Amino acid sequence: MRVTGGRYGRHILRSPKGFEVPPISDRVKQAVFNSLGERIVDARALELFGGSAAVSLEAVRRGCKAALCIELFRRRVELIRRNAETLGCNAAVFRVQIQDAFLALGQLAHAGAQFDIIFSDPPYGERNDHHRSTSLSQKLLDNESLPRVIAPDGLSILGHTRRDRLDLAGRWREVRVLTHGDKVMRLLQGT
Repeated sequence: MRVTGGRYGRHILRSPKGFEVPPISDRVKQAVFNSLGERIVDARALELFGGSAAVSLEAVRRGCKAALCIELFRRRVELIRRNAETLGCNAAVFRVQIQDAFLALGQLAHAGAQFDIIFSDPPYGERNDHHRSTSLSQKLLDNESLPRVIAPDGLSILGHTRRDRLDLAGRWREVRVLTHGDKVMRLLQGT
């Protein structure tokens, strides 16, 4: 995995071992940032389920003014800190926090925090052809706090697999859908 653009384009990042972390490919990440264009410049970003923080670190390298990465597992947070240090990310611009993503959303909403772009690419859910999704992606869409932490005209960028059919339930307006193989990235705004 590498930084695909900005000041440290092509710089290799360490990524967590194991299949429970869905690594975002360089192609998908580049497609997301190409879709965002200049919108990333001076944005406030939040990354949930950070993994290696490849997305929030890329956002910082592309001009994001502040990024917060939430990751539950301490070993991954240590890896994220090493990646940030390797890229020379300023602690005032990039922060990582050890916490459950849903708990963090509730606390951020309670504190009145808002972000221009929220990246979420949680571990994948099961196939759900004949029932409503129970995946972490669906739980994010259903979460009461997520819309409260998105700034006006902000975007939530949510990753999942094609087999995980999500229900936007009238709470979200799809701005764009990016697909690559089995990977789907939805750019969403609250309604």
